[in-house]
Amino acid sequence: MSESMLSTACHQWHVGHGGRMVDFAGWEMPLLYSNITTEHHAVRKTAGLFDIAHMGRLFFSGPDACRFLDRLLTNNVESLKPGQIRYSLVTNETGGILDDVLVYRFSEFYLLVVNASNRLKIVEWIEKQRQGFDVQIDDRTCEKFMLALQGPESLGVLNPLAEAELSEIKYYYGVETQVLGVDALVSRTGYTGEDGFEVVLDQSQAMTLWERLIADGESVGLIPAGLGCRDTLRLEAAMPLYGHELDEQTDPFTAGLNFAVKLQGADFIGKEALIAAKAREDRKVRVGFTLEGKRAAREGCLLFNGDQQVGMVTSGSFSPTLDMPIGMAYVEPAFAEPGQILDADIRGKRFPVKVTELPFYKRDT
Repeated sequence: MSESMLSTACHQWHVGHGGRMVDFAGWEMPLLYSNITTEHHAVRKTAGLFDIAHMGRLFFSGPDACRFLDRLLTNNVESLKPGQIRYSLVTNETGGILDDVLVYRFSEFYLLVVNASNRLKIVEWIEKQRQGFDVQIDDRTCEKFMLALQGPESLGVLNPLAEAELSEIKYYYGVETQVLGVDALVSRTGYTGEDGFEVVLDQSQAMTLWERLIADGESVGLIPAGLGCRDTLRLEAAMPLYGHELDEQTDPFTAGLNFAVKLQGADFIGKEALIAAKAREDRKVRVGFTLEGKRAAREGCLLFNGDQQVGMVTSGSFSPTLDMPIGMAYVEPAFAEPGQILDADIRGKRFPVKVTELPFYKRDT
């Protein structure tokens, strides 16, 4: 690994407990500890603990913080209630997606959580746009730690350690509270399709909380989980991933993220382009698909109807929950109906795939 690579506060723990470390957006992160399937099933059935401190954490305060974020983001920030969290997008002037983000409103500040691979790009973009706004922006990614505790046993493991009653937090809400006696932000959010929580606290407190959660969760089957199963979990839940389903050439309506765009709201960057994009009828469609057998159609595989190329795979993997290969793709609108059979070109051979409704997996609520 490069000496210049960033590492999280729990890096030595990961290495010492068998984490297979990989370079992820300039951070040395655990891909897995045991194997992806075991960690995946733990999250679906009991709980998994993820180090997600590589995600960018940008804090906004000052008189114009809300107004500035409404200029930056496609979703409505002004209507957020204290503690509420909203999924949104950062788009450029042509409507292309620069990043998908979560914006949190707290009592004295807003928090924007951005993708690790886009953090520096988004910080630079923010600096270009901030002129004329009385807003303070602090990138505290390296000061703060962030973890995700995901799975049906998450509440039972985390709640005894928190001052707030976490069962009262609704999905996509968060609280400023104390965890193990230190200040923390706890939100009912995640990237797995399961119930769970994400916690932000000072980096100096990271190891104490991490080891306590591992110890307390052992009795219910909690295990540490790496970025490998985070990818298979989000794919089953049909959550898009930047660099796969989302990029600067893709607009939010093509990506099927209409809910994250409020065209009647504030005058955000890219709004005019998105009004035009929404009106287009020839947009490709993000779809799911399944295959027979064990071989997955990976990112970049082309999809055909006979000799006609009609789409391309953006994400593909074997689904541990469904016990079959699944994937997402962009296809021409005429071939987006569930039940449609197409052919995937996998290393020069054609395999039939069936277009499927998304998501593949939805937890019982």
